[in-house]
Amino acid sequence: MTSKNTVCLWFDGTAEEAAHFYAKTFPDSAVHAVHRAPGEYPNGKQGDVLTVEFTVMGIPCLGLNGGPMFQHNEAFSFQVATDDQAETDQLWNAIVGNGGQESACGWCKDKWGLSWQITPRALIAAITDPDHAAARRAFEAMMQMGKIDIAKVEAARRG
Repeated sequence: MTSKNTVCLWFDGTAEEAAHFYAKTFPDSAVHAVHRAPGEYPNGKQGDVLTVEFTVMGIPCLGLNGGPMFQHNEAFSFQVATDDQAETDQLWNAIVGNGGQESACGWCKDKWGLSWQITPRALIAAITDPDHAAARRAFEAMMQMGKIDIAKVEAARRG
């Protein structure tokens, strides 16, 4: 990788599987390199995948197969700005439908426990509307949702 700053994501032996899923699911994503252990090491053997270099929507990442000691949590998430309901549905359904789980307000987790915010640009516009009452209505609508429904957010925004 040539980037000076790379997001390192800890996995329990599944970094390569996750990287390939992200590469096929998100635009501007790819797996660049898979690095294997050159010899035996504690809890592993020669040839095991140690790290995977990949990008997720242009963000350089390194998947580290570090073991079961650390789990992903909501303290880190990828926020994906979507342009319409079709893109929102497609990404949400890909994550949740591949062993992930739904959460609230546009959040979901993939099967590896990594959190994603599938956030329509229309939602951001609605909850930052200079009309405070409109923003509040849109925000209250969002608070009742799992996957964001743009039509419902817009209807709430309009009152």
